[in-house]
This record gives sequence, structure tokens and C-alpha cells, in this order.
Amino acid sequence: MTVMESTSVRTDACASALRAHPRPEGQDRYTISEVAAFTGLTAHTLRWYERIGLMPHVDRSHTGQRRFTNRDLDWLAFVSKLRLTGMPVADMVRYAELLREGEHTFEERQELLESTRRDVRTRIAELQDTLAVLDHKIDFYASARRAPERPCS
Repeated sequence: MTVMESTSVRTDACASALRAHPRPEGQDRYTISEVAAFTGLTAHTLRWYERIGLMPHVDRSHTGQRRFTNRDLDWLAFVSKLRLTGMPVADMVRYAELLREGEHTFEERQELLESTRRDVRTRIAELQDTLAVLDHKIDFYASARRAPERPCS
């Protein structure tokens, strides 16, 4: 088992608890079109992720066709969450590189994730402020419509 595999096993255990796999363990070979359908990513995006180093090594069939696994699906689910945080692609690639390097990179990976968490919390606070403004305006218009008509003077 490689460093990437042993490290991924722990990561995958968390991810698989969040998302069921379409096929049980041991029967987890997916084509790129199946992965695209399952994840909502395009085949082009999946190939790009592999090319830039965001995807770990994807196995190939004897004909050269990509064969994704449940572990790959778990990784893509995690990458999708990172994308939702607004993490730059360069940071996601860096995280993937650190993961492949092994356990001695735990601290740097943690720092990357903590920085992203700070950014997410800032965005959440901004969105909560924005929501408060929207709620205020909606309440204003709702009460204005409920007010009795004023007589013409």
C-alpha cells in the first residue's frame, strides 16, 4: 500500500460516511462517463483534474480507458466541497500534493484547511448580514401591504 493509499483510506472513511457509493466495495470500477453522471462533473473537468494533479493516479484498463474507484468518488466529493468553500484551484492542487507526500505534511494540510475555514466563516457572516437586510426589506413590504389604505386628503 502506498502512502497515498494509506492516507486516503482515512480520508475515504469520512467521505464514504457522507455519501453512498453506487456499487459496493470490490465492484467499484467506473468509466469516466459514469463518474461524470454520478458527480455532475464533465468528462472534460475530470480529465483536467487528472492533468493538473488534483486527482490521484487514475487506473486504466488494458485498452487505456480510465477506471475510477469508490476511493476516487470519495476524493471527488471532497474536492467538490473544497470548491464550494471558494478555495482556489492552486490550493486544492497543493493539498492533493501534500496528501500524496504523506503524514509528515499533516500540519501544512491542516493550515490550508484552517485558512479556508476562516474564509468560509467570513463569507457566512457576510451572507448573514445580507440576509438580515433582505429580511428587513421583505418585512417592510409585507407590513406596507397589510396597512389599511389611507384616505385621500
